[in-house]
Amino acid sequence: MLNFTVGPVMSCAEVLDIAHESTPYFRTPEFSALMKENERMFLELLHAPAGSRAVFLTASGTGAMESCVMNLLHARDRVAVVNGGSFGQRFADLCALHGLDYTEVRCRFGSALRREQLEGLEDHTALLINMHETSSGVLYDMDMVAAFCRENGLLLIVDAVSAFLAEELDMEALGAAAVMTGSQKALAVQPGVSLIALSPEGLRRVEENPEKCLYLSLKQALKNGERGQTPFTPAVTTLLQIHTRLSAIAAQGGAARERERMAALAAAFREGIKDLPFSTVSEAPSNAVTSLHPLRVPATQIVRVLKDEYGIWACPNGGELADEVFRIGHIGYITPADLQALLDALHDMDRRGLL
Repeated sequence: MLNFTVGPVMSCAEVLDIAHESTPYFRTPEFSALMKENERMFLELLHAPAGSRAVFLTASGTGAMESCVMNLLHARDRVAVVNGGSFGQRFADLCALHGLDYTEVRCRFGSALRREQLEGLEDHTALLINMHETSSGVLYDMDMVAAFCRENGLLLIVDAVSAFLAEELDMEALGAAAVMTGSQKALAVQPGVSLIALSPEGLRRVEENPEKCLYLSLKQALKNGERGQTPFTPAVTTLLQIHTRLSAIAAQGGAARERERMAALAAAFREGIKDLPFSTVSEAPSNAVTSLHPLRVPATQIVRVLKDEYGIWACPNGGELADEVFRIGHIGYITPADLQALLDALHDMDRRGLL
């Protein structure tokens, strides 16, 4: 099967080789050294400010989102939440669950965020944003968001789960207190680990806030990370794969080279479907995914036929948009030949009257 979803995604041979081995014991000096290297390489790829730290939670990206809400925010905060889709809604739901005072900044599905939508939030103390709203494929203008937060003293917390490596991301330039991602996205390894980078301001917030949880405690993760370990048994194999991927990315040109590769795949795909009966959903599309609205048939039918008849996974949308939108991911170990196979399949479906 070819996998064009947005996670989990296809992995390279070196990553797959690790998955074929038995999981090693991890409370060892060797594993601790590897984890310290993971932290260093991750922070370097993010261009995190001096004094930053990173933690590795055995959890999905939602675990990282909830951990940041619990560990960085306080009942005294007034939180702005950008909500333009399923993952913006998730931040809003987390704020509601944890009793925070929050204001939603609503964006129409697929629409970019504009500066005037932030007006009136100057008295808030924090802003939560999904840099790339994966459900619609829209990429928000982070320079604009960062400028607003900087001018008004808002703590900026960035979900970059599907944006890390796919988009330009300079943590220091953004002034972000926290940036999070997940192992199963552009890192292209097995799911199960979420990564959180914390700036000195983010670390101060974690230290000052009272403990609210055990398993998702950033205090505990940071303390154990000092010795290259985690508080509880982690997804060891995934962490070994992350080390392999981070090392390869650094050796092959860094984040910029990865971004160029994904941008080229996205551009080639969008050029290759111009003659097909689709309209694009996002007015500011990311390199990570293309969201499409079929003009003639339900999106669920396209996803099903690609899987059952062509051996290709595409990414469905859930809920009320299930028949309206499907997505094609450009992250993971996708080759030009893989992309051509997808384009050939879609054009064959068009000839058969299935689009």
